[in-house]
Amino acid sequence: MDQLKAIRYFIKVVETGSFTKAAKAFGVPPSSLSRRVADLEKSLGATLLKRSTRIVKLTEVGHIYYNDMQQILGQLAQSQETVRSYQTTPMGRLSISCMVGFGDKILMPLLDEFSVLYPEIILDVSLSDELSTLGRDDVDIAIRGGYAPNERVLAIKLMDNSFIPVASPGYLQKYGTPKSAMELLQHRGLYFKTPLGPTPWLCKIDEQWHDVSAPAVAISNNGNWLAKKASNGEGILMSTRWALKSYLETGELQELKFEHELAITQNTNMAVYLLYQKQRYLVPKVKAAVDFLVQRIKETDESNTRAE
Repeated sequence: MDQLKAIRYFIKVVETGSFTKAAKAFGVPPSSLSRRVADLEKSLGATLLKRSTRIVKLTEVGHIYYNDMQQILGQLAQSQETVRSYQTTPMGRLSISCMVGFGDKILMPLLDEFSVLYPEIILDVSLSDELSTLGRDDVDIAIRGGYAPNERVLAIKLMDNSFIPVASPGYLQKYGTPKSAMELLQHRGLYFKTPLGPTPWLCKIDEQWHDVSAPAVAISNNGNWLAKKASNGEGILMSTRWALKSYLETGELQELKFEHELAITQNTNMAVYLLYQKQRYLVPKVKAAVDFLVQRIKETDESNTRAE
């Protein structure tokens, strides 16, 4: 028995809810398709489908088998694409997931360049601060800020992702310039909200971590909105240097420097990572995007570092 063909027949029956419709989709007699599915059940020693004159439903074990086979066939299709695409022209749909702020300020302009270089690649870009799981969410490439992930993917560090405190000249004139991190407790705070909640302001003094978060006047996952409020003098903001670059260059915001640096986590190894599955790098569209983005983003980071 051609088990793979039988599995495809079985999945189509589930999707259409009918042996007749499934047989029509494959261009085979319903009796032949039904016999193949019955042989599959016999080889497994389990009933996968409840059959009646009007409808076909999955049994409990049928549900489990159906979900497993969908994943396996998806992996098979991916492997076939890898083989077909190997050493060919980069083309097809490329799915990219990226955190919102980094996507707006850095990724999207670079993708405009990328599209000129690779016009046959269709970009499918999702900006979200929710974490995507490669493979499960049908994502070819993900860009995340934080720590190197534990999931079984390749992670390339693109740039540091440390946060710096900033305020506008107008705010500092009105409320005074804090001379030490502990003085921030007496100021007004603008807080970026991640999926885990607002980022705190932390400071390590004499090997002890202290929470120096000022009372909040605004909390949001919209970094642009918070930066505008900071430039309007409404509070002190902790954000990434790459997100604040334009404000720092114009002088609308000034970096506050203390003897003890601030952080939003006790883990000091935060960075921006580009993630992809190892086997996907063989697909030309993925390899082209990974190589391009790694080179261009690192060039951008080096340019920003020299400008500091």
